[in-house]
Amino acid sequence: MSTIGVRELARNASAIINELDATKQPALITRRGRPVAYILPVDSEQFEDFVLANAPEFVEGMAAADRELLAGETTSLAAARRLLEDDADLGDD
Repeated sequence: MSTIGVRELARNASAIINELDATKQPALITRRGRPVAYILPVDSEQFEDFVLANAPEFVEGMAAADRELLAGETTSLAAARRLLEDDADLGDD
């Protein structure tokens, strides 16, 4: 992992990004010698998963689902299918 100062990043952002893309290695960004951030190369296939996993509404939905599961508030697959079929039948009008 390379270490890059904030000033160097500001002056050479394009070259630094190209290097990250080529090496697939993260870079540590420092200000006055102290770490302040990481820059990570992004795999386009994993980007969507990252965005979803960090979207507040998705995170809250997953937490709510976990709470319901722990409380025993579950629906069987058969019941879920019936609900979906009923909803589809209502939309046929």
